[in-house]
Amino acid sequence: MENGKKMYVTADEAAEMLGVSTGYAYKIIRGLNEELKAKGYRTICGKVPTKYFEEKFYGLTVAM
Repeated sequence: MENGKKMYVTADEAAEMLGVSTGYAYKIIRGLNEELKAKGYRTICGKVPTKYFEEKFYGLTVAM
């Protein structure tokens, strides 16, 4: 982990960051995990890598 940053964003954290319900955050995370699976990555239910989440929602460039 770089700079003490968490490796994964949970649904509760995503809901808080995006200002949406926890249920909707789970739906968002499911979609992001499907994208990662299509690229050949393994995923964890209810969590998404912080770097990928930031890339998708804040436009940060991330090398995976």
